[in-house]
Amino acid sequence: MIRTKKQGLLMVLSGPSGSGKNTVCDIAKKAMPNIWESISMTSRKPRRGEEDGKDYYFVSEEEFEENIKEGKMLEYAKFAGNYYGTPRDSVKKMLDSGKDVLLVIEIQGALQIKEKVPQALFIFLLPPSMKELKRRLRLRKTETEEKLMERFETAYKEINELPKYNYVIVNDKAEEAALKLEAIVNAEKCRVDRIEEVFLDTDEEKLHEELVDKDLVNKPLDL
Repeated sequence: MIRTKKQGLLMVLSGPSGSGKNTVCDIAKKAMPNIWESISMTSRKPRRGEEDGKDYYFVSEEEFEENIKEGKMLEYAKFAGNYYGTPRDSVKKMLDSGKDVLLVIEIQGALQIKEKVPQALFIFLLPPSMKELKRRLRLRKTETEEKLMERFETAYKEINELPKYNYVIVNDKAEEAALKLEAIVNAEKCRVDRIEEVFLDTDEEKLHEELVDKDLVNKPLDL
């Protein structure tokens, strides 16, 4: 009876470093095969083991800036001297084909997308506590204590942007957080504004006419 729009759903997942965005996303994608995770573009050099077109689209700084000028970036930002961003064309192609697109990006980029595509779905991932966030960052053992504290301070600022999102998920256990993400996506798919058409075939229409009591329909309600 209901035909939903073919256009895919654009989703943005953000959260502080250490909130577990990539882990939750990887689990959720296994349960939702229609989701395509967007590949970011960057002007930094590939690290060992990274592949162009799989981990990132690796381009020169000049090429990235040319894409910005030509309006080919859905969002972008510059960190530590390198550009990072989301190519517009690849996202549009997937959405038009009916794929749901998930962007796992920083809050700065998410807010850019909200200005351009306000109907997108914005989800914020939180750690269960700031103490747990600090523990997770320390477990990485990839940064100095000074750099770790910078990330921790940034997390406080980022959490202040939470009211600009549609949903919030607390990531205590990654599996449970992924289930919540799946539930949010399924709920959004049921929104009335995603319905393209409501239709009844001939047999259904006949059955409806037989069941409707016209006298009851015309009788005013006694409230």
